[in-house]
Amino acid sequence: MRFPPPFAELIGVEAGEIGGGESVMTMVAEERHSNPMGTIHGGILCDLADAAMGVAFFSTLEPGESFTTLELKINFLRPFWTGKLVARGRVVHRGRTVGMVECDIVDDQERLIARSSSTCSVLRGEMAAGR
Repeated sequence: MRFPPPFAELIGVEAGEIGGGESVMTMVAEERHSNPMGTIHGGILCDLADAAMGVAFFSTLEPGESFTTLELKINFLRPFWTGKLVARGRVVHRGRTVGMVECDIVDDQERLIARSSSTCSVLRGEMAAGR
């Protein structure tokens, strides 16, 4: 896994705590991250959540394993303009071949901005090679 991934620098995502099926990622949302209505673009929130969930799931992998995302869902719960966001990813289920991860994105007042979930597929052997 390349860390930090190139997109993190592009949008300003930074890693915090990582391990044991959990992660904390942060970013400072700026005007450049906004949609035409002036609030943060949903794709930016999705990128932040995907990063937190991916890193949390990655922390559960055994040597020789990799993973890929099968599905990602996000609910936008509160508009957000600019400021610091914190994404907390956590593995809810880690099976042999399939896992589920969740993420809450909150603002600096701990208000829930978005909640996301993802289904991951564990890859081994040839399927994991080069990933």
